[in-house]
Amino acid sequence: MKIDVGIITVSDRAARGEYEDLGGPAVRDAARKHGWMPIEEIVVPDDQARIQEAIRQLASHGRHLILTTGGTGVSPRDVTPEAVRAIASRELQGFGEAMRMESRKLTPHGILSRSLAAVVGNTLVICLPGKPSGAVECLGFVAPAVPHCIEVLRQIPATC
Repeated sequence: MKIDVGIITVSDRAARGEYEDLGGPAVRDAARKHGWMPIEEIVVPDDQARIQEAIRQLASHGRHLILTTGGTGVSPRDVTPEAVRAIASRELQGFGEAMRMESRKLTPHGILSRSLAAVVGNTLVICLPGKPSGAVECLGFVAPAVPHCIEVLRQIPATC
């Protein structure tokens, strides 16, 4: 199954050009290893409206899967989960539970992650940690469920 992917890096510093985006390229490479097609990449600051705008833009371009990296921690600027939940039709709790459970096996800080997955229109959005290695690991934990989820979502008329 062909899966078109959009990637959003959520980082104030990367959006300002003060920091090289490492998360987006790591997620892009991981998506390719799963056989998916990364098509678009966007860098936005830790701002709910900008995150939502980027998600809507990628979804309107027909992306089947949107992967975000960053903004899932406990800092006051970490607002990615709130941004996604506000525009989602449903949250898929199992994704976040699996990412935290498996991450906890690697680091005690894994339980601090607020990573999640949700449906926006007929697009699957998965919010991954900002640390490149954590983002790639978490994507690997949930990747087996992605194709079936997207297959089901493709049967839903697109609405963004």
